[in-house]
Amino acid sequence: MTPLNTFIDHTLLKPTATQEEIKTLCSEALKHQFFSVCVNSCYVPLAKQILENSTVKVCSVVGFPLGAMSTAAKVEEAKNALKNGADEIDMVMNIGFFKSGDFTAVAHDIKAVKQIMPKNTLKVILETCYLNDKEIIKASELAIANGADFIKTSTGFGTGGATIKDVKLMLNSIQNHAVKVKASGGIRDTQTALEYINLGVSRLGTSNGVAIVSGDNNNNKSAY
Repeated sequence: MTPLNTFIDHTLLKPTATQEEIKTLCSEALKHQFFSVCVNSCYVPLAKQILENSTVKVCSVVGFPLGAMSTAAKVEEAKNALKNGADEIDMVMNIGFFKSGDFTAVAHDIKAVKQIMPKNTLKVILETCYLNDKEIIKASELAIANGADFIKTSTGFGTGGATIKDVKLMLNSIQNHAVKVKASGGIRDTQTALEYINLGVSRLGTSNGVAIVSGDNNNNKSAY
């Protein structure tokens, strides 16, 4: 079985995150050889500096956490993050446009970001807590059709995080596409992490990566 640590995007996205906390995040990622650290775009240069000569990648969120920024703003934030050393981008889908039924605008939003990063991994956050089953399937299909390399459940800042039911819907939406699923939000212990991996999830977004790989689930940091 693929080692558990290699599924983890070690995450710190709270608004009060300090430079010292980001340094600790990166140190933990290096120690446990997580797949990546996931940070807000302002911290990409710092994370890249610390992780420069390692295998740990840098992931930046874009349009986070609401997804309600203009497409131009998302594109520029992604460009800046990539310029500063980000390897991957996790962008939030425009949920308001989606709930309005303006699927053309949602598609344009995703496609515009992917067009400026054809060789980098783009994960599209659906924020499934705001969507019913039919909407999760439709959002997954839109993201896949417009360049997403991953579809991702949650920001961790909505009303709920990943659920088994929602992840199954997303996995079923992939079918023959070379697209993967990232589960995030509420993954705090080893058992939960393994449940999602056994379903077929390829990446886990969590601030509790150390607890998950060490089995010490008594010191969880947050719901993300």
